[in-house]
Amino acid sequence: MIDLDYSIIIEATEEPDFFGYYSPDLEGFTGVGNSIEDCIYKAKWGMKEYIELMKRKNLPTPNKKFPVKIIIQNQSELVVV
Repeated sequence: MIDLDYSIIIEATEEPDFFGYYSPDLEGFTGVGNSIEDCIYKAKWGMKEYIELMKRKNLPTPNKKFPVKIIIQNQSELVVV
């Protein structure tokens, strides 16, 4: 079982060993990894650090959301509005 507190979206890029990830539940939380497993590992520990930082800065932290989802998709095109 993968132990995450928030959902993440992992996006494959044109590079076969480069993935980006972000959490729709944590505004501003993003990262990169060399594999899907690397992204999940980095996200797990990064989320903990991100929440701790928010608490230290007295920022509101979002409630944990269940069920936690891991979505893997091709990279989305950036749409400028």
